[in-house]
Amino acid sequence: MRAISAVFFSLAVISTAQDALRPALEANYNAWRQAIVNKDFGTWDRVTASNRKVEVRNLIYSEKRPFPASIFAIPAVPPALGGLKFLEATQSGPTAKASYFGKVDFEVDGTPTDNLLVLSFIREGNSWLYDRADFVNLGGLPAVRRELETGDLSYLEETPEARASGQLPPPAIPVNPAKYIAKVYVFSPGREVQVQINKVSRHRFANAKDAQIVIGGAKDGPNEVQFSVKKLEGGKGNEAMTIRVYLLSEVQGVKPVKAFEYQLQEGEQPKEFGTQVFNVDEMMVRQISGK
Repeated sequence: MRAISAVFFSLAVISTAQDALRPALEANYNAWRQAIVNKDFGTWDRVTASNRKVEVRNLIYSEKRPFPASIFAIPAVPPALGGLKFLEATQSGPTAKASYFGKVDFEVDGTPTDNLLVLSFIREGNSWLYDRADFVNLGGLPAVRRELETGDLSYLEETPEARASGQLPPPAIPVNPAKYIAKVYVFSPGREVQVQINKVSRHRFANAKDAQIVIGGAKDGPNEVQFSVKKLEGGKGNEAMTIRVYLLSEVQGVKPVKAFEYQLQEGEQPKEFGTQVFNVDEMMVRQISGK
């Protein structure tokens, strides 16, 4: 009997915590979403987590776009929570997450289908502030979609990214507007590759073929590239691999210029760690200027 009573008490505590947490998180998200829709910088600044604000500004500066106007120049509308099924809210220390299932609608072309939306928040002072949203397309996970439809939260329980971790993200270092827009490209089948450029711009690629904006951009003269390589479970360890940094032109029709490359052919073994330097010289500057 005691064990049964303990279980019911535990469930009651969880339910009470959810009842208290959910309204605060949803109120913050709805205010953030409305700020985006209305292009209201004052409200956006008030309801967004401090670190996220720095990251957003850094990205805009790194792409040499105007701030704060570019905050609102996004291709889709943040999805409304109305019509979505609330799954759970979790809190650990200064972090919280809220998960929803249903027709997540970004108001773009096409009919929305049943998918997963996970919202992340950070507590600052007495308020929960919006950090980010993760959209999980369940088209390739039909079993998970069926589970969530029936209220089975096993997928969330088994997915660390769907639960509050208690760990705050590394503090973003504010950057000035970039002199040269740059992107880091990585092809890394079977491997996790982490890249850091000029000790500011940090990137992670796992079994990827992807490119990401270099925060702070590239600068005249020497630019440092640090990287680490780790074999992933299921990888062979001898796959081809590429790390490149490109300078992007602001002149229409001018192609990017490759400023750095570390490349392995299939069968070659990568260094686990490496530090190299590339130089942005006059020739590169002329090339991206279309001269």
